[in-house]
Formats: sequence, structure tokens, C-alpha cells
Amino acid sequence: MPITLRDFRNPDFETLWTIDQRCFPPGISYSRLELAAYIRRPRAFAIVAEDVPAIIPQPSTFKSAYKKRLQIAGFIVAEASLRNLGHIITIDVLPEYRRSGVGSRLLLAAEQRLQATGCSGIVLEAAVDNQTALSFYQRHGFSQFNKVERYYPNGTDAAILRKDLLSAPQAS
Repeated sequence: MPITLRDFRNPDFETLWTIDQRCFPPGISYSRLELAAYIRRPRAFAIVAEDVPAIIPQPSTFKSAYKKRLQIAGFIVAEASLRNLGHIITIDVLPEYRRSGVGSRLLLAAEQRLQATGCSGIVLEAAVDNQTALSFYQRHGFSQFNKVERYYPNGTDAAILRKDLLSAPQAS
């Protein structure tokens, strides 16, 4: 799949919110207001994974022209704290793009950006019943160091995971 990564642009917002609604159940997915607030935090950034799934013929008066139709496959929102600690706020990948490397590429890009800002580690929260996410993070060097009961609005507990960026191997 020809996936490209780029920074978030304001016109992406509704698509990102819709993806978040598809990726997480009510009570864990974000409201529009919450997602917008996280993206707008002063030290936050969002990276979008874009796919070029089709080339669509476009009518043209002079010649046959084609336009690439882009589709957002997923995104990540992260931030750097003032204590040199990164925080993955959310990583969302549409079901049809899972297990294709999109999530791994988004996570790696966020880790590199956080490390470039001086972050020595990253933390994140994941629902304790989301075994797929917990396995994904474990494969990427995260380990659970805490648990918060009833963390999510629906009452689900959260596993708090951490990754040390100082001892993590550098990507080439």
C-alpha cells in the first residue's frame, strides 16, 4: 500500500473524528470537543497516514486527466510534556488498514518526533480489555507499569504503559 505520512491539516478534523468513532467504543472514543482540544494543545502534534487507493478519471476539455483520491487510513496524536516525557494521546487505524504496518509507521514517526524534542520516554494509556492494542504496544517496546481503575468514562480500567527512548534502538 502506498501510505504516506504527513502533518495534520484543519480540513482533516471531521475525518479523524469519524475514524476515532469507528476505532473505539462509546465511552472510550473522543467527543469532537475532546479530540479538537487534544490536537490543539500547545506541545501536541498529529500525524496522518494517507493512502492513495484509486486513481479516478476526471473530465477534461483538453486531455484525459486523472486525479488521485486520497484516503486517511489512520492518525496519531501525541504531545511532549515540559518534563521531557512524551504522551501518546491516541493512535487510530481504520480496520481495513490494520496489520499492514500503518500503526507501526505512525508510532515510529511520533517516537522520532518526541525524541527530537528531547523526550526521554513515552507513556500512554490503553483499555485493559483491548488485548490487540496491548499486544501492539508490547511488540513496540512498551511495558505496563501501572493501572488506573475506571479511567475511561464508560468505567473501563486503563493500563498505563511506558517506553524508554534513551535505551530504544535508533531507527535508520
